[in-house]
Formats: sequence, C-alpha cells, structure tokens
Amino acid sequence: MSSILIHNQCPVCRSTNILPVLTVKDYTVSHEDFTIWHCTDCTCRFTQAVPVVGEIGKYYQSAAYVSHSDIKKGLVNRLYHTVRNYTLQTKRRLVEKISRDKNPSLLDVGAGTGAFAAVMKKAGWQVKGLEPDATAKQNALKNHGLQLEDLDAIFTFETESFDVITLWHVLEHVHQLNDYMETFHRILKVNGALIIAVPNYTSYDADKYKEYWAAYDVPRHLYHFSPESIYKLMKEYGFVIEKYKPMWFDSFYVAMLSEQYKTGHNNLINAVWSGFRSNLKAMRDVKKCSSVIYIIKKAVH
Repeated sequence: MSSILIHNQCPVCRSTNILPVLTVKDYTVSHEDFTIWHCTDCTCRFTQAVPVVGEIGKYYQSAAYVSHSDIKKGLVNRLYHTVRNYTLQTKRRLVEKISRDKNPSLLDVGAGTGAFAAVMKKAGWQVKGLEPDATAKQNALKNHGLQLEDLDAIFTFETESFDVITLWHVLEHVHQLNDYMETFHRILKVNGALIIAVPNYTSYDADKYKEYWAAYDVPRHLYHFSPESIYKLMKEYGFVIEKYKPMWFDSFYVAMLSEQYKTGHNNLINAVWSGFRSNLKAMRDVKKCSSVIYIIKKAVH
C-alpha cells in the first residue's frame, strides 16, 4: 500500500486556513487525479495526498520527462532543447553578474542532466551538482563528464560554502521544504545569492488553462508558488528578495503542453498567442510572468 502525505496546514506559513481549489490530472505518467489546495493567508498552493519521498520516484519514470531523459522526440521537446541552449547562456550571464568573486563556487540543486552545471564549470566556476534521479545522473556523466551527488549531500556541506546556490524549477519538487530552506541559509556565504526559478500560478496562462495548466505538473510539483508566497517563505528563513526576473520562454513551452492536455493535440497557433499574451501582461508586471526567477540574499539584521 502506498504512503501519502496529507497536509493539515500550509507547508509555507503553517496556516490552517486551507481549502481545495482544483482537481488536476497527471498527464505525463500515471493519468491519476490529484487535488490542489490553496492557503488563504500566504496564497501558496500545494498538491494534497502526494506520495512520500521514497515512493514518488515512479512518477518521474517517463521518457517524456525531458529534464531527466534529454529526449528530443516530438515538437515540444525539440523546441525545449533549442531554447535551452540559449537560456543556459542567459542563466550563466545572470549568475556571473550577481557574483564577481574570484574562484567562485556554485551549488546547483536538482541539476537534472547537468547542462547548466557543465556551462558554469566551463566558465571557470567550482561547481557541485545534486540530483536524485539515476537516469539523469547517468546522462550527466555520459554527456558532460559530471559526477552528480545525491540530494542528501546538501546537509553535509560546511557553513558558508557557496557563493551562489541555484534551483531552476526545483523548489516545487522538494519534500523537505523547511529543512532545505534552513540549509540554504547555513551553507550560503554572507554576501552570496540564492537563485530560485519556479512557475507562477498567478500568471495569465495559468488563469487561462486552469486545471490543464501544464506547470501544475502533479504530483511531481508539490507546491505551486505565487510571488507573495515566495516572499513570505524567504522572510521566514532570513532571506530577502532583491530582484524578480522573467522567464519569457516558459509561457510558450507551458502553453504548448497545456493546449495538448486540453484539446488532445498540438495547437501551435493558440499556444504562441497564449504565450505572447501572458508575456505582454508580464511586461507591465514581472510578477505575472509564467515563471519567475527570484534573486535572493540573506537579510541584513
């Protein structure tokens, strides 16, 4: 019998003012339905009754799960890889702009197949990458010569070990949210930066597609963040958000998948139009972007 995790309070702010708002299907692997709950205090949403950490692995076992498999089959996956080659360099420039230390160190949490870690290593950074999935680790070793460590290694690092810690679409997957937040604060250097990118359910495309919005990605996404809930989560653990950055391509990628989930086929024209409209709204307010990058520092007391 499978073990599941039931939240009686919000995983971000611990409020008991929580209620169900959506039922969403796992379109990638199991085709099971999961319920998403909403916290009326901090606005975080979370997937209820998810498998515990030791049993969720089977929900990642799909060739369609592109961040682990590096598969290039199909229009959406081909576009993903084309765009990724560009965004990897964009991420590198962002990190280099934030930290100008000599011989800088970076921890990439949830490194996937190691593409970003490899780019940063090539740029002269001391890089450590953490990844739980065995297939992704094999691809990182085969394609980039990177030996990624297990996620639990994060708890063994010395205090103030890293100039930059990155989580590119990873925080929403982490079962031990509170333990990780405490550890980030401990192992990040005083003037270091924590960079977190997560989907934003308050975006236009999320509102348009509702239960078909691909970035809900249940049950792999345990939490569904808004900018407000990220702000409150960071404040709780002694961090302050310095900047918000957009991820312009995410709206198109998510819209393409969402159209597929909703209609059963790829409607490229509708997807591009939805992505464009989402970005147009986000140009006026970056906190409305389909996915947001948060540049975070330790709070100064």
